[in-house]
Amino acid sequence: MMKTSISLIGMAGAGKSSIGEELARSLNLEFVDCDLVIEQKYGKSLQDILSQSGHERFKEIEEESLLSINFKGIVLATGGSAVFSKKAMQYIKDNSILIYLDATYQDITERVSNFSERGLIKRPDQTVEEAHKERKELYKQFADHTIKNDETINSCVNEILELIKHN
Repeated sequence: MMKTSISLIGMAGAGKSSIGEELARSLNLEFVDCDLVIEQKYGKSLQDILSQSGHERFKEIEEESLLSINFKGIVLATGGSAVFSKKAMQYIKDNSILIYLDATYQDITERVSNFSERGLIKRPDQTVEEAHKERKELYKQFADHTIKNDETINSCVNEILELIKHN
């Protein structure tokens, strides 16, 4: 079966939403941002859901949202912690081309001014940098392709377009 959808995984600040939107426009596909799907469903920001429900419940909410996605020609930007759900990641991988947007820790901290407002899941004893290291391995494990997002949005989108032409 040919996959008609593309999913982007990576840390908060890796560019999933901005690149996803541009990619969807280029391919004439619908853009779906899982974070927005969750916020709309619950009528709260991710950070509020995380603060009120805790990490474990937040991961369940994210997994449910991902498993409910209909992959009919979409570009999906997953939440940064989607990678903690093997079930959701397998579902995404089965239904789309899975691309890991790899951004350096430095780039991410420059793009995200305040992680405490981004609904970032990490252990209390863990720094954002440690969370980045831990996730990097998981992202690589699930991804069909890894694309470095260290230049402009357009150069990254063009790299993905080149990649899927040959898929």
